[in-house]
Amino acid sequence: MAGPDLVKTVVYTINNLLQQEKYKAALAVVKGFRNGAVYGAKIRAPHALVMTFLFRSGSLKDKLRAIVKATYQHSRNLAYFVFTYKGLQSLQERIQGKSLQSQSFFAACLGGWLVFGENNNINSQINMYLLSRILFALSRLAVEKGIVPQPKRDPFPLFATLVWGIVLWLFEYHPHTLQPSLQSSMNYLYHDSNVWHDISDFLVYNKPRTVAPK
Repeated sequence: MAGPDLVKTVVYTINNLLQQEKYKAALAVVKGFRNGAVYGAKIRAPHALVMTFLFRSGSLKDKLRAIVKATYQHSRNLAYFVFTYKGLQSLQERIQGKSLQSQSFFAACLGGWLVFGENNNINSQINMYLLSRILFALSRLAVEKGIVPQPKRDPFPLFATLVWGIVLWLFEYHPHTLQPSLQSSMNYLYHDSNVWHDISDFLVYNKPRTVAPK
């Protein structure tokens, strides 16, 4: 009976600690680390699984290792960043005695430099994902603040026109400037579709299946 009683005591103590207001800032940092790790794994694992099996060659073991590595790196980096950002934000609030917009900016800048400043595939994808989002957000903010006049027509069709025109021009004539994963996707869509030998690699497979030598 000592075992269950001990567990109940530990759980009660932890729950009591979690309710303490004086520890809230520190506990929020810890939970932020947890949420960063979980969210990073959730969004990277399916993406890595699909992209690896679609475009990566090698044995099943190599593919699984690549999926685990990418998932771990994304999960770890996001956890580190949330921990750093929330910790620095809380520290600034404590020193300055109030919450300021600049605190969020500087905490995120330092966290971004420390965690996402290394130039690798995972960080590059995350940073470019965020770049597209903040450009949209800053455009909307500029309109809200009156810096840019409200468009008379929806600018989205023009935006789509330029995005697709530029990316295909880059792919066809300057492919080395694009991310390797984007190059692979576009090769599959636009160049691999120019080559076939019979109905097997026209409809069933993208490329003819190689037969192992006897």
